[in-house]
Amino acid sequence: MPPLPGTDRPLVQAAGTVLALAGVAATLAAQTSMGASWRIGVAESETTALVTTGAFALARNPIFTAMVATAAGLTAMVPNAISLAALLLAVVSIEVQVRAVEEPYLLRVHGPAYRRYAARVGRFLPGIGRLPYDARTW
Repeated sequence: MPPLPGTDRPLVQAAGTVLALAGVAATLAAQTSMGASWRIGVAESETTALVTTGAFALARNPIFTAMVATAAGLTAMVPNAISLAALLLAVVSIEVQVRAVEEPYLLRVHGPAYRRYAARVGRFLPGIGRLPYDARTW
């Protein structure tokens, strides 16, 4: 598969390598910072503490943010149509997972505490994707 136009450059590939490695490190750091609240998937019977410190004070989903950074770095390392499609699929899949599964679960389990947190902290990046909060309805 040929590289995307203008991307077959050593600097792009080097930047991609740095971004991919930083993304892997950030993913592991965010997972570790969850402590006993780390889980894979959503089990309605499982209740964990709401983590709002560390990377979670900057974004509600820093693990997913770091995973997208990793995928973006990999795309820059091998900049072709397939890797770009894989990056876009990863972003869409993560958006669906967070909006349709993770956030509804956290709202059910943590109620007003999660709603207040989500009103302060962005979904994937600081300040972007905050949820509205009206104390009168909670």
